[in-house]
Formats: sequence, structure tokens, C-alpha cells
Amino acid sequence: MRFVETKTPEQQGCLTLHRTRHLLIRQQTSVINAIRAHLAEFGIVAPVGRRGVDQLLAVVADASDKRLPEVARACVAALGAHLQLLKAPILEFDRMIRAWHRSNETSRRLDAIPGIGPALATALVASVADPQAFRSGRDFSAWIGLVPKQSSSGGKERLGNISKRGDRYLRSLFTAGALAVIRYAKIHGTTHRPWLTALLARRPTKVAAIALANKLARMAWAMMARGERYREPVALAA
Repeated sequence: MRFVETKTPEQQGCLTLHRTRHLLIRQQTSVINAIRAHLAEFGIVAPVGRRGVDQLLAVVADASDKRLPEVARACVAALGAHLQLLKAPILEFDRMIRAWHRSNETSRRLDAIPGIGPALATALVASVADPQAFRSGRDFSAWIGLVPKQSSSGGKERLGNISKRGDRYLRSLFTAGALAVIRYAKIHGTTHRPWLTALLARRPTKVAAIALANKLARMAWAMMARGERYREPVALAA
């Protein structure tokens, strides 16, 4: 039988911090999408990103702009006010996560892995009460949901799509970190990462990102279970 270790109050508190921040970010995204959708119905659009939202809210605040009826203006202005209320606690939660990260030695070690920042490092430390409960890095990666489904018989292995049955939050953070590593590699060159170079040559970017996320998860487990520090591969250090 395999037992789950009880999390410490500090770990559970950090998880509460992450879950609350994630909830507010989803609400923020929902409000932004609503603002864009409502204004698009009147032919008012703006580029993607924070500046685009600011441009849309500037149109709402301009009473002389007659493209927007007053009823719609009042509604979208209320959404803009709600958006501002969401930003302050999100920034405060980001500050609290960085403070928790600085106070935890394991989290600081994990931060050295390319693609893993304070958010993912603290989420890992808070989510995994005992890394040695996993027999291997593959078991840990499967727990997150970063390994393909298996349908094997008769000695033949058939691997399908990623199962997505694990921890959705950790999986999204690992995938975002992997995509950041790939974007950096494409801008600055991938010659110093031969494994990633070969992978990108034969697979689409998003498929490569999942494979890289799987690799990052295994590295993170090894560092947590064995108390090791990140060591750059020989090809990368050269």
C-alpha cells in the first residue's frame, strides 16, 4: 500500500495562496474577455495585451465617443472598475509567493532549473509532502499528468496522447515554463541544447513543450528526492 504524507501547515498555506491567486487570475481573464467581447459588438477592438485593454477602457471613459451607447458604457465601466479591484490582490499574492520562495531552501534550489521560476518552485514544494513516495521521476511526471497513455499488449508498446489526469495546475505551470525555454532557445539559438534542437526539428512546438515539461518534472523530482542542486548538462555548460 502507498500512503500519502500529510502536508505541513506551511505547505497547505502556500497551496491556499496559489489557489486563491489562480482563481483571481481566472476571474481577471474572464472580465478582460467580457470587456473585449462587449466592445467588439460595437466595432471597437484593440490589440491583444495589457495596452489593448487600456485602450478599450480609455474609449469607455471618453464620454464624447458616441460609438458606445450610455447603457453599454456604464456596464463596461463597471467591468473596468472590477478589473482594477482584481489587480491589487494578485500583485500582493505575487509578492507573498516570492517571499515564501526566498524563505524555503528547496524552492530556491528548484528555481535554478531553466523553465522553473518562483511560482512553480513554491507550488511544487507545497504540493509534494514527500518526494520519495514516488518510485521514479516517471511516476512523479505521471502524477502531474505529463506522460502519454499506454495501451500495450503482447510485448508491443502503444503510446497515446497525454492523459491530463494529474494535477492540472502544476501541469499548466510546467507547460508554460517549457514554452518559455523554447521561446528563449528560438531567439538565442538552440545549438547549446542538442536534445531540444533535435526535438524541435521533428515535432511541433507544443508537442516539444510537453516533452520538455516532462523532462523538467523528472529533474525537479530528482532534486527534491535526493537533495541535489541543479547541474548544467555538459553540452550546455560548454
